[in-house]
Amino acid sequence: VTEVFYMLEGHGMLGDSNGAKHFFGPGDMVIIPKGHTGRWDVNSAIHKVWAVNAHDNVEEAGPLIPVRVDHFCDYFAPHNMADTSASDPLYGSTGSVPSASNTFYDVGPTQVGAWMSDPGTFEVRSGQRQWFHVIEGLMFVTDSADGTSKRCVAGDTVMLPAGWSGFVDVMEPVKKVFTVAK
Repeated sequence: VTEVFYMLEGHGMLGDSNGAKHFFGPGDMVIIPKGHTGRWDVNSAIHKVWAVNAHDNVEEAGPLIPVRVDHFCDYFAPHNMADTSASDPLYGSTGSVPSASNTFYDVGPTQVGAWMSDPGTFEVRSGQRQWFHVIEGLMFVTDSADGTSKRCVAGDTVMLPAGWSGFVDVMEPVKKVFTVAK
């Protein structure tokens, strides 16, 4: 499996087999690719939200499969964000609703990044299997199949199944981190 987690609190370090150390703390996104070998050090009690993508193959090439830590201060930096309204990695298209994303890991069947959107409503016809954690803002995710709606605010974590369709209503500007499992 490839493990992805967003740190809520605590500090730690993941070491690669070559001795490289990757320190992480609150607000960081940590990616442990399938096949990684190394060590964990927990420096203070950890609280995280976590997703795993079970897949058949080790996608990284080479003898070393490094851990990846992306720090919160870099997620939404303007120079890292790309306008994705017409070709959104999560929803296909957000139509006239401005959205932007920063995909910082895209290896094999696992994609990890940050997404933001201005207020507005758009339809999703066939979404990918995704996990997301809302950092700030307010949005509703409404399932077309049964009409149920989920209110999503800062601190909420949501899993949408492959093929999900419905509507996303962004009520206040939203920032979230995501993982897509292809």
